[in-house]
Amino acid sequence: MRAPLTCHFLTEPEFAAWQSLVEGSTQGSAYANPAYLDALCQATGGRFRILVARRDDEMLGGVALYERQSGNSVRVSPRPLLYYNGIVLRQSTTKYPSQQTSRLLEVSSALETALSGERYESISLKNRSSFSDARVFMAKGWIVRPGYSYMVPIADLAAAWDRVEQNLRRLVKRCTNEGMQLSDDDDFDSFWRMHEATTERKGTEMYLPEAAFKRLFTTLRRLGLCRMYHARLPDGKSVSAQLVLLGKHAIAHAASAGTDPAHLNSGATAFLRWKSFEALSSLGYAGNDLTDAALNSVAHFKSQLGGNLETCLVFEKLRRPTWARRVRLAVTSRLR
Repeated sequence: MRAPLTCHFLTEPEFAAWQSLVEGSTQGSAYANPAYLDALCQATGGRFRILVARRDDEMLGGVALYERQSGNSVRVSPRPLLYYNGIVLRQSTTKYPSQQTSRLLEVSSALETALSGERYESISLKNRSSFSDARVFMAKGWIVRPGYSYMVPIADLAAAWDRVEQNLRRLVKRCTNEGMQLSDDDDFDSFWRMHEATTERKGTEMYLPEAAFKRLFTTLRRLGLCRMYHARLPDGKSVSAQLVLLGKHAIAHAASAGTDPAHLNSGATAFLRWKSFEALSSLGYAGNDLTDAALNSVAHFKSQLGGNLETCLVFEKLRRPTWARRVRLAVTSRLR
């Protein structure tokens, strides 16, 4: 008989083995990279731990947990610049679907038990679309709901160009004819100017304070975990920019973007996105995850770029309050 799975949190010397698993998994992404998580935590003041399930010396799967302290409680959830924080499985070598499913359910069960044993106030795990079996978590009472994102296939650029809507293709061509250029550099200040203007225009919160965001970008660029792309006018001014997260996976992730308010209708954003696809494809990436697909104008623009709508399962669990805590919550509610 096979030995049962055991779960434990990794120590730092074990991170390299986890990263190897992540790089070979269809659920892997830049967000599960320990180096990325460490840089993010340095910028946010959060912390992370990596829980894995293994049999003997073989690591079969796990989840990187970004933890946020709130008073005396700890919560696990995604956040801006951490779109996915779900389960990552070692890529199966068997050709039989029954054996693949058996392995998935076994690892899921072990991780669910370990997670439920931790005293988190709440847990929210957003999985990549390649993790599609929620049965174990549903059976254990977790809330399972869908999330969405747009994925643009870019391995075949000719096919990708045909999928872009005609009006956006027209804008890309016009910007090209007018001398707009794509740059890949470390001009964070221009990016920040437009990122700040975009969040103010949309009434959304900043992802990070400027100094913390710049520190994160500097670290990621030094580690080769990101690119900063700019759409620049012939005079060199950046009028649209985006931060893209990279790793040793087939998929790159658009993490944050912004456009100069004076150039919202110029086609600069469409030019930037398409030229970024070309640049990423030349680097060997097969797809660009555009991050999120909420029902708004931005999601419509992403669909116009030829993105496929993907369903991403979200697993959520709230810790049931103890009797004493229920009484305290009831008293507090009455006082209000």
